[in-house]
Amino acid sequence: MVSKNQKKLIKSLKQKKYRKQHNLFVAEGKKVIKEFIDAGLTVHSLFAQETSFFEVESSLFFSVTAEELKQITFLTTPQNALGIFHIPTALDTTDNGLILALDDVRDPGNLGTIIRLCDWFGVTDLVCSDQTVDCYNPKVIQATMGSITRVNVTYVNLQEFLEAKSSAGIVSYGTFMDGVSIYETTLPSQGIIVMGNEANGISAEIEALVTKRLAIPQFGQGQKTESLNVATATAIILSEFLRR
Repeated sequence: MVSKNQKKLIKSLKQKKYRKQHNLFVAEGKKVIKEFIDAGLTVHSLFAQETSFFEVESSLFFSVTAEELKQITFLTTPQNALGIFHIPTALDTTDNGLILALDDVRDPGNLGTIIRLCDWFGVTDLVCSDQTVDCYNPKVIQATMGSITRVNVTYVNLQEFLEAKSSAGIVSYGTFMDGVSIYETTLPSQGIIVMGNEANGISAEIEALVTKRLAIPQFGQGQKTESLNVATATAIILSEFLRR
């Protein structure tokens, strides 16, 4: 059974300020929840119809009906379980390998997909500007399908971060319509790849700090498509960097 206080807590975690206040986030569905448990994240409480699927302390488990899940879910189609987890502490980024940086990416689906791409391509550090959507937004969590447990996501003042890395001799790559074709550029195994906002691309402040400008060439004949979706562009960029 779900108490009134539990319903109130779950509802509040849809908003970033309450996730930050309670240091908690919501995950839904057996597969996603199991990913978090297996990764060692601390369970706050778990609501499900089946008791045998999850290995958690009995005091943290609450048996619920399908109707009760409908009352607490954030999804259009309720899953079979909902879990509340403590937000883990982000680790410091390393200078080894590639770092992906996001400049004001606002769409939760895009961020979730980008986190899955980092997991797929073995990029362990994802650095986000303070204006980028919260990675513990329920829609982001669902879109990652558990990949967030294997990607270190940190939020920083991106301008200061890039300035510090530049001073340390680390090269940054930005994606621009007028950049050099990524297929004709020598790409390193170490550096920072910057991806911009869905509508405006990389901001002027961040653009000034980018060392090298890259572009994904357009092969279509119509030339009417102005740009690629940021998650799609990220997939192409990471694939090209990593295959080298």
